[in-house]
Amino acid sequence: MTALVAVLHAGLAAAWVGGMAYSLFVVQPKLAKFYAADPETREALTATIASGNRWKVLGLIAVIAASGLVLLLVDTGHWWLHLVKAVLLLAATGIFWYVSWRHWPRRIFATKAEIPAHHARLRLLATIMLGLAGTAFALGVVAGRL
Repeated sequence: MTALVAVLHAGLAAAWVGGMAYSLFVVQPKLAKFYAADPETREALTATIASGNRWKVLGLIAVIAASGLVLLLVDTGHWWLHLVKAVLLLAATGIFWYVSWRHWPRRIFATKAEIPAHHARLRLLATIMLGLAGTAFALGVVAGRL
């Protein structure tokens, strides 16, 4: 049973990190390039792609956190490493909350002149969130080897 929880935990964490990396380094640059002459269509498509995903991602984060807690309860060795992972996950979740409930509404109602600043801010926030979640994932791999 522990192995199943570990696979669930690591698999979902990898999916989240991979999804963020794919969006940040593949999807967003291609949308920017393809719709360079038509930024309004780019914004509409981006909003359509993002629509309805916040609750899925929050569910994903909740399962990652819950499965991590189960794994910690099974083996309390190196608990400090798991505490660091939890802090990183909490920070990434905080950024996700900000992007979902503050940044996106502002971006949706932004003027054409404000859009480039919103793009730059989202790239920064997404990069930080990816770094936090990726580091937590890497620490999980390290914890499994100790």
